Amino acid sequence: MEIHPRAQKCCREATIIFQNDWNGRRAIAAADTIALSCLRGIFGAWRRTRGTGVSLMQNMKSLSTKSALVAVALMAGAGVANAEDREFGWSMTVGATSDYVFRGISLSDEKPAAQGSLDMTYGIFYAGAWASNVSDYTDQNLYGPWELDLYAGITPTWGQVSFDFGVVGYLYPGADDSGDYVEFKAGAKTELLKDLSGGVTFWYTPDQQNYVETWTVEGVLAYTLPTWGMFEPSLSGLVGYSSADDGSAVASCGVPCENDYVYWNAGLSLTVEKFTMDFRYWDTNISDSANNDSGNFFAGEGLADERFVFSAKVVLP
Repeated sequence: MEIHPRAQKCCREATIIFQNDWNGRRAIAAADTIALSCLRGIFGAWRRTRGTGVSLMQNMKSLSTKSALVAVALMAGAGVANAEDREFGWSMTVGATSDYVFRGISLSDEKPAAQGSLDMTYGIFYAGAWASNVSDYTDQNLYGPWELDLYAGITPTWGQVSFDFGVVGYLYPGADDSGDYVEFKAGAKTELLKDLSGGVTFWYTPDQQNYVETWTVEGVLAYTLPTWGMFEPSLSGLVGYSSADDGSAVASCGVPCENDYVYWNAGLSLTVEKFTMDFRYWDTNISDSANNDSGNFFAGEGLADERFVFSAKVVLP
């Protein structure tokens, strides 16, 4: 016996929804659609079988059979989705930059730096390591000649919003008296419009031997441009504000620094498969003229000036 057309249509749509989106929330929505389809199908079958001599139970049996098959497919698919979510993944990057800029401050003394990372994921969990050469600007040699960042966290999602809660350790293994410190982050990002995404990240650096208590907030926007030849271009920009309760918002580095400051960047990225080039403008509100009188180290050395930075990296495998 033929199933009510609306029930057939809704069941097909729910199946397509699940095939195209393995998210559990969408799967539940698809299951609700199927249930509603069944109710509509039963009512339609009842209307169509009145006076025809066809048993309503026969039509219900045919409908319920198909609905059950789709439901089984959903449950089986959900099991596969959960298994996929728990798969182990890894990647690494190898790259270089014309100037290692961290929150608007050059940490490579405006010189090129080689950089690389190794990242691992398992479901919503991630961990990794990132390294770069740096220039030490302190008499105590707290930072040079290279930096190693170790990080870990989770990236849960809620609806269309992706979160990132993690911890980062900044290590300086080659320093005489290491300026190691730790900070925590909490961020969220989402798609605001088609091809336009935005996010906010909060950073908290607790008071420790080599860093005073500091709060930092960053907002970012990114827009994906149409493909241009072999390139996949995108525009992005960031604005950040860092404030320290006492001393420097950059680091307790033994040099006069800023209690609070604003930094920003804007740039164009061009990606060709696994290779990415980035052209970026950086600047801060740490002014030479405004801060030299107070002995601001970064202003005096020109490490917080406006600058254009070129970076390139390749992602493996």
